[in-house]
Amino acid sequence: MLQPTLTLLFSLLFLCCLSLPMASESAIGVNWGTLSSHRLKPSTVVNLLRDNKISKVKLFEADPAILKALMGSAIQVMVGIPNEMLSLLGGSSVAADYWVQRNVSAFMTKGGADIRYIAVGNEPFLTSYNGQFINLVIPAITNIQQSLVKANLAGYVKIVVPCNADAYESSGGLPSQGVFRCKLTQIITQLVQFLNSNGSPFVVNIYPFPSLYDNGDFPGDYAFFRGTTHAVTDGSNVYTNAFDGNYDTLVSALGKLGYGQMPIVIGEIGWPSDGAIGANITAARVFNQGLVYHIASNKGTPLRPNVPPMDVYLFGLFDEGAKSTLPGNFERHWGIFSFDGQAKYSLNLGLGNKELRNARNVEYLPSRWCVANPLSDLTNVVNHMKIACSVADCTTLNYGGSCNEIGEKGNISYAFNSFYQLRMQDSQSCEFDGLGMVTFLDPSVGDCHFLVGVIDRGLNKDSSACQKTYQWLVIVLLLILHGTFFLSM
Repeated sequence: MLQPTLTLLFSLLFLCCLSLPMASESAIGVNWGTLSSHRLKPSTVVNLLRDNKISKVKLFEADPAILKALMGSAIQVMVGIPNEMLSLLGGSSVAADYWVQRNVSAFMTKGGADIRYIAVGNEPFLTSYNGQFINLVIPAITNIQQSLVKANLAGYVKIVVPCNADAYESSGGLPSQGVFRCKLTQIITQLVQFLNSNGSPFVVNIYPFPSLYDNGDFPGDYAFFRGTTHAVTDGSNVYTNAFDGNYDTLVSALGKLGYGQMPIVIGEIGWPSDGAIGANITAARVFNQGLVYHIASNKGTPLRPNVPPMDVYLFGLFDEGAKSTLPGNFERHWGIFSFDGQAKYSLNLGLGNKELRNARNVEYLPSRWCVANPLSDLTNVVNHMKIACSVADCTTLNYGGSCNEIGEKGNISYAFNSFYQLRMQDSQSCEFDGLGMVTFLDPSVGDCHFLVGVIDRGLNKDSSACQKTYQWLVIVLLLILHGTFFLSM
């Protein structure tokens, strides 16, 4: 009788295992942003990704030069559609067909780019947009989905809509009380129904740093993964870090809509390394390393034990010196690499390398810098600094920045050099009415690094802008020919 008993016992154990949430391996990817005045060649960046064994990348728009460089790389791609295009693509199936053909199908030929997701919009429900894009999302994803069906790609390429964490909230800060904002309930319900029917995950961007930056009472240790003296107790669940609490607030909000098991992808998460108090190299390394270890442990969260997010995309790959500083000067310093592909700090991504590997074969401008002329009267330098910093990135000079304490002449030199490098070391860009001079001695001081620009081979800003303008013109022409452009005006 022992054998049948053991058989029954193992059968019961097997059935119990089937009923439990299955653990999954989360992949670490990166966001490749391009709002920089100093951009590496796309091929150099793809080699950087491969050297670091990063197999997933998220793009904020369909840059043809980048997509071409990704062809044959085996790197899985999430390609974005800017919010500004939602109205056009949602209002015309012709425009949607053209966009898919031009930016997806064209790059997915044999040996092409491995495009897995189309991110329709970027945080379109963000509170600061005041509802500008809310009613444009569903028409846009519907048309893009139909275009994928026509292109025979709908089974492979999935549509997602990256949402900011401000799309949901909770009473008393308890994750179990998570709900979507009242104004978004209807549209989010439609969105998750669409995602569920098409096998797509919910993509959310979670950023603990702004909570610390905006709220002086926010407990600093709760933002990291090292334990906290400010744990949040929610019934039987205890939260020791902001990420888990935020994530489970979303899980609760989805559950209240009837989609508590919907897969979740973290579209953006990271920590800035400069530009504000609390934004520094040490904090960025501690946060990102803690995040990677937390995800790799497969512990999940209290509401989803042993089930981590499907994928996690670090924000970002590079610093972006041309980003808006409206949220704060730290916005330009999220990269795990500096603009030239050099690792800012030691970081084990859990992908096979114990630390980050730098970009290879980076082509720099000559080793020379523009600084304040010590023999000149700098009394009237203020306007020159304003001009320089209005186009170049001077955010590290501000309070909390790595160059905040280099003195008045140091500030002037930093501003002058940033402008000089932005202008590709053009000799006239260091004149400043005789207040500037070129030096071959590196003026960097401590943690304040005076950059040397990289060589622009013409593959970057101008060609990308021309390609985008061309696409817009073709779409408008198609709409006019189909008689839909003026009808929608």
